[in-house]
Amino acid sequence: MSNPSVLFRLPCALIGTLLTVSIAACGGGGSAATPAKEPGGNLPVIVPIPKTPVKNPAPTMLHTEGTQWLNAASKPQRLQGVNLGNWLLQEFWMMGQGSAGIDDQCKLEAKLDQRFGYAERQRLYRLFRDNWMSVRDWDIIEKFGFNVVRLPFIWSLIEDEKNPLHLRDDAWEIFDEALKQAEQRGIYVILDLHGAVGAQGWEQHSGCAGKNLYWSTPAFQERTAWLWRQIAGRYRDRAVVAGYSLLNEPWGTSEANLALEIKKLYEAVRSVDQNHVVILPGHAAGIDAYGKPAEQGMRNVAFEMHFYPGLFGWGQIGVDVHKDWLYCGGGSTRGVCEWNQRLKNVNTAFLVGEFQPWTGQGLESGAQITRITYDVYADYGWAATSWSYKLISNGGGQGAGTWGLVTNAANNPVPGLDFNTATLAEIEKTFRLFGSVPYEVHEPLMAWMNSSVAPDPFRRR
Repeated sequence: MSNPSVLFRLPCALIGTLLTVSIAACGGGGSAATPAKEPGGNLPVIVPIPKTPVKNPAPTMLHTEGTQWLNAASKPQRLQGVNLGNWLLQEFWMMGQGSAGIDDQCKLEAKLDQRFGYAERQRLYRLFRDNWMSVRDWDIIEKFGFNVVRLPFIWSLIEDEKNPLHLRDDAWEIFDEALKQAEQRGIYVILDLHGAVGAQGWEQHSGCAGKNLYWSTPAFQERTAWLWRQIAGRYRDRAVVAGYSLLNEPWGTSEANLALEIKKLYEAVRSVDQNHVVILPGHAAGIDAYGKPAEQGMRNVAFEMHFYPGLFGWGQIGVDVHKDWLYCGGGSTRGVCEWNQRLKNVNTAFLVGEFQPWTGQGLESGAQITRITYDVYADYGWAATSWSYKLISNGGGQGAGTWGLVTNAANNPVPGLDFNTATLAEIEKTFRLFGSVPYEVHEPLMAWMNSSVAPDPFRRR
């Protein structure tokens, strides 16, 4: 996930593509009856009506057929959830850090190695990870009514960086615990390689900004294939795993080369795991270079794209850009309608791996737009995971809507550190604070996600 404060971190090709598909005509339709009148107008005010809580059923092995996600009984499976960003690959804008030139994971690792040594760096990272996500976080995710999480991770969580093509001694501990916590709540997990060895793009969210060495280094490609064989071999029988997202936002190469290299990773997974959905990443320019996966010998797959109306040069934050994107009446084939047709043409299922409808919208408006976005994607049969579950800021508070479903509560700031000079005790204190700071949950969004009636944020009737 790119830093939202730096719009031009995304390639120009992506911005152009997003602008092309985002300008859509608006159709009709509405939602349920409501109990009150809007002040000064004739439209009713819609309020969330809590539905009776129902525990998610136990996960069953998912698969895809054509454009559908299906459960083990071959019934359509609705998948709605959130990303666990910044947990297993740090993005410094998400935790109120990034000063004095230490603004990506590779730089912090190098600085900690220099100052305290490799073993101490490993201990600090485990401390950070144990605090960023805990039982309270899994409980909150369940309370939002979600049944899937996308789990971004960096390659070095599994592979020993000092001994390539060998597993870390603790390689599976965090994955195993995450799958256990999810499984207990009926939540599926998408394993997302967010940062490949060498980095698959120029952005900081690959772990190492400004590198993009994956595509030019055969050894890195071979190690990534090896990595997926290890992961798929361990989890091939685990139904809680919804699928393997092979590479996040792999925009450091051409669309054609991406399709070629991803097929090699697909084959690496299939050499040990015939069960799980393999998720093929779209390019900034789209998915056209893949053709029809079935004609390329690929089965049980889904495509993945990331859609950010109102952000990264794709219009302005507000109601209109989401309305145009989600509703495509008047004969238009653009917006989600265009993507629906593309997926029908290649007869392949879909994951909207990242989207962000609520930031800066105001809490109530953002909550309503988010609920409707999930509903529209589900109506098309698409799996959807928003970005992101948690964001920590230096000041705290949701304000008009941060990028997190939860953030540190107002008046509970988390200080920014200069990792060049901060003491070991100061670093430890901050990392522990990520797990103990009081939260401010996006309550309107939680209410709408658990409502038996849908909102009407676009006043479309």
